[in-house]
Amino acid sequence: MTWLITGGAGYIGAHVARAMVAAGERVVVLDDRSSGIAERLPDAVTLVEGSASDRALLDRVLAGHAVSGVVHLAAKKQVGESVEKPLLYYRENVAGLAVLLEAVVAAGVRRFLFSSSAAVYGVPDVDLITEETPCLPINPYGETKLTGEWLVRATGKAHGLSTACLRYFNVAGAAAPELADTGVFNIVPMMFERLTHGEAPRIFGDDYPTPDGTCIRDYIHVADLAEAHLAVARRLDETGAGDLTLNVGRGEGVSVRELADVIGGVTGSDLKPVVEPRRAGDAPKAVASAARITEELGWTARRGVREMVESAWEGWCLNHPEARP
Repeated sequence: MTWLITGGAGYIGAHVARAMVAAGERVVVLDDRSSGIAERLPDAVTLVEGSASDRALLDRVLAGHAVSGVVHLAAKKQVGESVEKPLLYYRENVAGLAVLLEAVVAAGVRRFLFSSSAAVYGVPDVDLITEETPCLPINPYGETKLTGEWLVRATGKAHGLSTACLRYFNVAGAAAPELADTGVFNIVPMMFERLTHGEAPRIFGDDYPTPDGTCIRDYIHVADLAEAHLAVARRLDETGAGDLTLNVGRGEGVSVRELADVIGGVTGSDLKPVVEPRRAGDAPKAVASAARITEELGWTARRGVREMVESAWEGWCLNHPEARP
């Protein structure tokens, strides 16, 4: 059994690759290196540099490595950029996915795991987001992920693939410092960056209908997320596994102010957050129901928010040694 992981040298992808190799799976990674780092990958992983929408390359990789399952992580992933460049996002995330699925079908691969996102839900006004919560994305990124799910399911049904779509919530942390997120697009590294420059972290809005007035989110450690991928991949190995759509979160909400307090404690900073106006499109609360993935696979997240922040801080300081007090 060999798994192809597209985008496997990226932040999430490298964690997935390591988890699968540690569990005895054979892994080949296809990554265009736009944000991927080859050094993140275990020695046992073959890295092929190139695009996941290059059909000729896909045909060679799928056949040459006798690939029997695909974990598709390669995608454009920035919400703001998707608003500015919707054509780029639809080309990369939807048209590129179609090319990959065509190659998968032609090669006779029968297992396909798709990296989706909680962005497919938009801003639902519910206490817990279940897989049955209506999908009403509010930006092109979320739209392309939802369209991708439709395409994966339809292809699976038409061509006999076992498929899974994983809807990630807010990913943070690192299994090792060298695997840390090097981008500054998510809330934890954004706060780290400001603290590194001697600036107070920012909180966007403190007048939401939540206990402390700030937005509440569900944070998932990237190592837990990687283990969820492994559990799903093992399920897809089973005959007749069919189609799965699963939230991946802890099912616990943490407010932005609570997160800022944890970050302050871990970093030793006494800079208090400053409150700025709300950002358009921010839901007051977005917390996953993780019941289905537990029922289906027996998987539950094992790591808490402090462990996420501590591990992310070690990775940040590895890349930004000036950040340590």
